[in-house]
Amino acid sequence: MELTDAEVEALGSHGYFLRDAFLGEPRALAVRAAVLARVSAGALRPAGIRRGTDHSVDTSVRGDHIEWVLPGADAELEALWNHFHALGEAVSSSAYLGLGRFDVQLACYPGGGAHYARHRDAFPGQSNRRLTAIWYANAGWTPTDGGLLRLYPEDTGAPLDVAPMLDRLVVFLSERLEHEVLPSHVQRLALTAWFYGRGP
Repeated sequence: MELTDAEVEALGSHGYFLRDAFLGEPRALAVRAAVLARVSAGALRPAGIRRGTDHSVDTSVRGDHIEWVLPGADAELEALWNHFHALGEAVSSSAYLGLGRFDVQLACYPGGGAHYARHRDAFPGQSNRRLTAIWYANAGWTPTDGGLLRLYPEDTGAPLDVAPMLDRLVVFLSERLEHEVLPSHVQRLALTAWFYGRGP
């Protein structure tokens, strides 16, 4: 895959870009079906906050359930994993970020106001996540469903709300953009890839 000039410019200037129809509707619906099967099978667990000995589950901060996605577990999820891989290579080539390995996580917000408080995915100056890419699996999303992704671009001073519509991809610089998930009133499905810099 390739990034458009507008996407490269937006990533450099604003720290993010959006792309709709990332997979195309037939593949997107197939991935959504695979995601729903994982959720129905009880494969997801409550997400925690912090790491190591400080790790805890606190639904007042974060209310989603998660599962790490590895290639080979499911054909449709592996197809999305491969698209994320191609995205990382495209961003490295076009935006000179030097991305290397990445992790993919499936997240399900069960509704009932589940949310994720404002945060960054990485902290400047640390060897950590460099790029965040989120793909949504929510067919028939409507504004009353809630669950908007709210980005806080540094250059505008005004937040940007992104609807978590099926086959929409949101890409942003992990160190630069704070973001949050607003309360979701229905089940909300997303797969996130976090890309790291090249290195050992």
